[in-house]
Amino acid sequence: MVFQLDSADQAGRARSPLGSFLRGGADALAQDDPLLHRALTAEHQRQDGTLMMVASSSVVDPSVLACMASVAMNVTAEGYPGARYHAGCREIDPIEQLAIDRALSAFRAKYVNVQAHSATTANYAVLSALLDPGDVILGMKLDQGGHLTHGYPVAYSGSYFRSVNYGVDAQGRIDYEQARELALEHRPKLMICGATAYPRAIDFARFREIADEAGALLLADISHIAGLVVAGLHPSPIDHAHITTTCTHKQLGGPRGALIMSGRDADTRIGDSGQSLAQRLRRAVFPYFQGAPILPAIAAKARMLDMVQTDEYRATAGRIADNAALLADALAGLGYKVITGGTDNHIVLLDFIGTPLSGLVVERALEDVGIVVNKNHIPGDPRPSAVTSGVRIGTNSIAQRGFGPTEMRQCARLIDTVLRAVRPLGDRDYELEEFTRQSVRTEVRKLTTQFPVPRYIPVDRWEFEE
Repeated sequence: MVFQLDSADQAGRARSPLGSFLRGGADALAQDDPLLHRALTAEHQRQDGTLMMVASSSVVDPSVLACMASVAMNVTAEGYPGARYHAGCREIDPIEQLAIDRALSAFRAKYVNVQAHSATTANYAVLSALLDPGDVILGMKLDQGGHLTHGYPVAYSGSYFRSVNYGVDAQGRIDYEQARELALEHRPKLMICGATAYPRAIDFARFREIADEAGALLLADISHIAGLVVAGLHPSPIDHAHITTTCTHKQLGGPRGALIMSGRDADTRIGDSGQSLAQRLRRAVFPYFQGAPILPAIAAKARMLDMVQTDEYRATAGRIADNAALLADALAGLGYKVITGGTDNHIVLLDFIGTPLSGLVVERALEDVGIVVNKNHIPGDPRPSAVTSGVRIGTNSIAQRGFGPTEMRQCARLIDTVLRAVRPLGDRDYELEEFTRQSVRTEVRKLTTQFPVPRYIPVDRWEFEE
């Protein structure tokens, strides 16, 4: 079985050797491995027909996906442009340099490394570059919005290093005074700021003041808000933190991967080695922590980093923030407890502590009708992490589809319709009346048809040959 674009798409398709090559690969996959082809087609169809409202997701442009499927995969290129350990990198070096130059421009940084495979490996490369086992790190508590790599005990960050954690206050806001007191008491070598489930703006300048007072280096992990930072809709940490890391997929719409960056501190000498911070970071990624980079991912990063500097992306980033604020207000108006009372970014956190609904039941019931969110631990959560009492909702993907105020109010109403109709059977199971299930599914499908994934071809427009 092979698929073909319909005639209108055939006529509009760009003529390029790369396009023909990618098309040939897709046809070969359909012919030689129909089982896998069918599974990938089903996933395409699922994404096309659901409202992806997971805060860690976004839509990756087809031109970025094309880079990931390129012949750059065939090249081994340990090292950096102009200093590789293998031959055959003449054409690859300019691609990586293009990604570096575009990242420097997008984030207004002084140093960028584009080779990290993920934000986790980026953070661990930084920790490896700057710390010795047993050194103290100060990061945000996982159940109050932090990340495994910020010092959680079951992870490398919390087992190789001595981890101390700050949290949020009674209003759900970062407790900067607590962070300061802990920093002065424990004198961490590294402080980490940034979050995975925190709906408010982060005061990077204040974190830097605390780090300087305690004699610590500061790492800002902006994986969730990097797109808003690039668009100027959230304060940038680049010249406040000594090091800034971000993944490249969540809000930026790029491939799975990461960036490690530094601003005014890039040339600061670290320790007794005489090396600058940039030099330490460069050596930490390769040869210390990683081997050869994933070159098609670097090409995809280069493409993405060009796209995020356009007016079109800045408009999308504006919708991301505006839609989240509208959704938070609408859900609060329907009686839901919104943590911190609203949001400054793309994240809306709902609190179900003390209710029959668990985060897991909410997640499963909404996915049942085509709305994808995720359960999430929240401050004071009495339920275990596999269940939780919180739900995290994000607006990246639906903003990319073009949703605006009317659609956000409709999303809030659909969520409310499901949660009022669901009957929990404990913390893990539920019942949902069939009428509600089908009626909400129909409305979701209408929305996704009205606002298709940009530049994606819906499966129902593919022409198949058996």
